[in-house]
Amino acid sequence: MNIQIRPAQPEDAALIHAYITELAIYERAEHEVIASVEDVRQSLFAPDSPARGLICSINDVPVGYAVYFLSYSTWLGRKGMYLEDLYISPGQRGSGAGKALLRHLAQVAVEGGCGRLEWSVLDWNEPAIQFYLSIGAQPQDEWVRYRLAGEGLQAFAAGGKTLAAA
Repeated sequence: MNIQIRPAQPEDAALIHAYITELAIYERAEHEVIASVEDVRQSLFAPDSPARGLICSINDVPVGYAVYFLSYSTWLGRKGMYLEDLYISPGQRGSGAGKALLRHLAQVAVEGGCGRLEWSVLDWNEPAIQFYLSIGAQPQDEWVRYRLAGEGLQAFAAGGKTLAAA
């Protein structure tokens, strides 16, 4: 078995969109995917895009992807890497592809001078949690993630109350 990892290209937009949809179904959030293939192509591959993508293949057959972007830590005084998505097709899980993809991302982070590699995982996703613990990743239990999005973001930006605060 030959695992290959390469930078995603604009022609991968449909494949990435299909993986995004598969991931959302797995995460019980398919209804939240509003991005189209063209949205992925325009946003991920725009010259000024902060995000980058990777395609993982086994024997030249795509089996997964990752999307990441750089962040910054004021406490470290260094940039970091945030992993937005890491996905391997169900039939290829356990093949080593996920670990290879995550190791590749760690190497990109280290080579780029990043002080950390971070990501989020759903609290019920026990297979992913166990995988991350097995490679030495540590949960950050003391942090609670917050989000403003959609109409709530628009309302707050305009100076009004958000939907939650209304």
